[in-house]
Amino acid sequence: MPLYKNQEIKIYNSLLGEKEIFKPIHSGYVGMYVCGPTVYSNVHLGNLRTFMSFDMIFRYLLHLGYKVRYVRNITDAGHLENDADVGEDKITKKARLEAIEPMEIVQRYTVDFHNILNKFNFLPPSIEPTATGHIIEQIELIQTIIDNGFAYEVNGSVYFDVHKYNKTNDYGVLSKRKLEDLIHNTRELDGQSDKKNPQDFALWKRAEPTHIMRWPSPWSDGFPGWHLECTAMSTKYLGEYFDIHGGGMDLKFPHHECEIAQNKAAKGKDPVKYWMHANMLELNGARMSKSTGNYINPAELLSGENDIMSKSYSPSVIRFFMMQASYRSVLDLTDDGLLASEKGFNRLMEAINSLKTLTTSNETSKNVKDTLEILKQKFYQSMNDDFNTPILISWLFEGVSVINKIKSVSETITKEDLDEFSKLIHVFVFDVLGLEHITEKGSDTGKLSGTVELLIKLRQEARANKDFALSDQIRDELDALGIQLKDGRDGTTFNL
Repeated sequence: MPLYKNQEIKIYNSLLGEKEIFKPIHSGYVGMYVCGPTVYSNVHLGNLRTFMSFDMIFRYLLHLGYKVRYVRNITDAGHLENDADVGEDKITKKARLEAIEPMEIVQRYTVDFHNILNKFNFLPPSIEPTATGHIIEQIELIQTIIDNGFAYEVNGSVYFDVHKYNKTNDYGVLSKRKLEDLIHNTRELDGQSDKKNPQDFALWKRAEPTHIMRWPSPWSDGFPGWHLECTAMSTKYLGEYFDIHGGGMDLKFPHHECEIAQNKAAKGKDPVKYWMHANMLELNGARMSKSTGNYINPAELLSGENDIMSKSYSPSVIRFFMMQASYRSVLDLTDDGLLASEKGFNRLMEAINSLKTLTTSNETSKNVKDTLEILKQKFYQSMNDDFNTPILISWLFEGVSVINKIKSVSETITKEDLDEFSKLIHVFVFDVLGLEHITEKGSDTGKLSGTVELLIKLRQEARANKDFALSDQIRDELDALGIQLKDGRDGTTFNL
């Protein structure tokens, strides 16, 4: 029987502003759409956090036995510099600056995006559609919206009529904004003269003669609006009403608000059951910004080639750091935070690596048996509570304490219980959190760790036999080599 039959997930639905029990539209199946990158530059670290959050959610749903169709798009056209529909297409601008074809820009940064995600151990989505691959669907969608009276054409461009839509619908239902406030706070901008109202947004833009990326349509040679792309692709692959739509908090307005409006204008109904938004990533307590220099990209963080961090960090340490905060919380990326996460990650890996070397017994001590039952419950409870990874990690370290107690022979465990415990730990650390296993095989550090573990066991035996001279000799000689042993209530640990 699939695990989801016995697990009740609560998801924070941005549409309602509260957690609610997750009930897929079709039992056992989940349709999830996440807004992907606009591929005109290297992937932003904040975007990486968003994609990582939904990778974790995807992983947990798969673990529970759901059949998940995960769609994450690539925006390779139509994303203008300004939400007011003015400025250049971001990809076209980058191509013009570098004097190359726009699709060279798309190819370069799509490859970079995939390379970075692979380094961070992301699972690939089920479908990764592109905006340029769905021009026909977008043109058809625009025509439907025009036919339903919610869009108008001016000089070859087509705009969504927000004011007319708001007469029978709520433009602002997701972001909790009122159109009256938007009108009051909107200033007139050059280039908006074609619109009936400044709040209207482009469904199709007529291309200027110098605009390279252009397609024929009933209205003009042009290109689709950014908001339209996701509506066309999400409904094509997930249907007119699907389970989860995710993205960064910055997309809630206007992007996701416009998606809802387009769908209701075309289909007459809400497109999504659960809206999920990942929060922002800050750097040293401030917004990341290239203009201020408070900025670092994933490759620089991995290589250590930057002026912000003291050293390089592995993908799993960075991933572990990000998983230590709720996906809905603002997360501040700092060197101190990464250093602390690296220590915690190494401690976790050390404990997991020692699982296969633990000595088993004829029975599992009561404390261990009781704790293992609690851990299994808490692991699932944490993830079922809106994918609460920081709480999950805190319980994983309770598991580390159990491992250290068994290692120090203060507690015992049977082979059967150890196998079950190992499987549970591996599922949540590697399958759900997506951390990568640092193995000992073939590495000098791993061999050294294995040797030190053996010496610790010999020292424990010496102490048990009251041979304190040998016990002290092992400790002192390891210390002379720079390897410090630390005796604690959970057993003996060491630092290389």
